[in-house]
Parts: sequence; structure tokens; C-alpha cells
Amino acid sequence: MKNIRHDWTISETLALFALPLPELIFRAQSVHREQFNNAEIQVSTLLSIKTGGCVEDCKYCPQSSHYHTELKAEKMLEVERVLNEAQAAKAAGASRFCMGAAWREPKERDMPALLAMVRGVKDLGLESCMTLGMLDEKQAGALAEAGLDYYNHNLDTSPEYYGEIITTRTYQERLDTLERVRSSGMKVCCGGIVGMGESLTDRASMLVTLANLPEHPESVPINMLVQVEGTPMSGLAALDGFDFVRSVAVARLLMPASYVRLSAGREQMDEALQALCFVAGANSIFYGEKLLTTPNPAINDDRKMLERLGMRLAS
Repeated sequence: MKNIRHDWTISETLALFALPLPELIFRAQSVHREQFNNAEIQVSTLLSIKTGGCVEDCKYCPQSSHYHTELKAEKMLEVERVLNEAQAAKAAGASRFCMGAAWREPKERDMPALLAMVRGVKDLGLESCMTLGMLDEKQAGALAEAGLDYYNHNLDTSPEYYGEIITTRTYQERLDTLERVRSSGMKVCCGGIVGMGESLTDRASMLVTLANLPEHPESVPINMLVQVEGTPMSGLAALDGFDFVRSVAVARLLMPASYVRLSAGREQMDEALQALCFVAGANSIFYGEKLLTTPNPAINDDRKMLERLGMRLAS
């Protein structure tokens, strides 16, 4: 496909970050228009199907059992409850329903319910996505056979900075899960978080790692850190909004045919900053008042924003 590369270097990518913002956005928007309708936004809804109590030590995450936050661990939701939520998401205009569980990896006893959720969401006519932690080959194959369209497994940050954020799972283990997902036939949803104290080189390195995978992720969520009291990331200096826009634009340039999603952190952005991200190549958002455990703009607010921008939901 035109403009699709898998040989990006960090120095090339840093040069893109260094461009004057109008030039960077112009280049990103030009590439975006080659692949997508720039007036359309793909909308997904994300539901936490199993909240809290995770054994991983991701320093940004209130669901980690390593930190003292106000979040309480809960059991996995019943299949019927999840499908009711999926039906409501479809009625609100979502085209994809994403289900997240705070696990290191799913256990075999969890699989029958998870597979039933996938089948039920597909029966509603929605695309389906799950994020359940690491997968082995058998689990990936079972989810693919049930009809799961996307599997989310973020890299979070660069290989170089990763050890400052997570110690309970290696970077290679994340890459191994992505390979199993791809081999099973599912589509890959994979991105990262900016604003965790990483350097600009780390942001470039994370995007280069994603862009140099054998196939680009079909969906690339770019998250702005949501600081939660009780986690080690609480109290960091806030990320500059223009730095976030640059990350979105560079993601678009490196992965032209991928959906680039504004994910966590939109509640912290005003509408002008979100609109600038759309101009820079973002073309997907999460719909709904909560992303797993952190706040997200209300659906009506998003509808009004998109209407004011003259944009519409992708079918």
C-alpha cells in the first residue's frame, strides 16, 4: 500500500516531531486524506468487565493491587449485563464494543464466559474488541474462532523507558502476545500513553516500534496520562497539549492506514484541543462517560462537539 513503511528510524521520527506545528499538521492531514474521509470519526465504547485487583504494577493504573486507590476490586460481570451494555452502546451510535478486564492474563475458567460475550456482541451487529492481558496461542485461537475482531494490547511506552513504568511483565511478553493475536487472524489494537515523564525520544521510539511491526496495528490508541491519586504517576507535571497533538500527527504519518484513536485523557482536553487532534489525523474516539475506571466526556457532549465541527460518526 502507498506510503506504508516498516523501516522508520528514531532520528527520522524526531525530525518529524521537530517540524513547526503547522507543517507537521499539514503533512499528517495530507496523509490522512489519502486513506480516510477526514469528516468521519469511528466511535467505540469501552466497558470494564472485570475491575481492579490486577497483580501487575503498571505505575499509571488505579486497578493495580500494588497501589492504594479508592478503586475496589470486583468480579467479572455476568454475560447478560455485558450484552445489555453493548446494546445501549449500539443505540448511542458506537460501531465497536470493547471489553476490558484487569488481569495479567485470562484463566481457563474465564474463557467460556468471554467467548459468550464475543458471540453476543457480534450477534448485535457490532465489531468486538477485548483487552484481557497476555494471551497464549490457544486462548488467541479460541477468541478468534468466536469472532473477536480486535484485540487490544498496548505497548504503553518505549522499550527504553518501559522498565520505569512496569516491572511485572516484560516488553517482549507484550510483543509475543501481539504476534499471537496477529497469527490467530484477529486485528491488532495497540498504542501507548504519553505524559508519564518520558522523553521526546521515548515517544518517538514507541511510535517507531509500532510502525515497524510486520503489520501496522489497525487501531492505534494514543492516551494522555490520567493521573490518579494513589498511583506513582500522581503529581507529575501535566503534558503540554501541543506535545500531545504532535504525538497524534506523528502516529498518523508513521501509520497512514491505521485508525488513530483519542483514548484516555479526553476529559482533560477542551474541544479546541480535540479538534486540533482531529485535524492532525486522529479519526477515532471512545464514546461513553467512563473508560474502564477513568472519566470520559458525556455522549451528548461528544455529539454536540462533532456537530459543531461538521463531522459525523463513521458507519
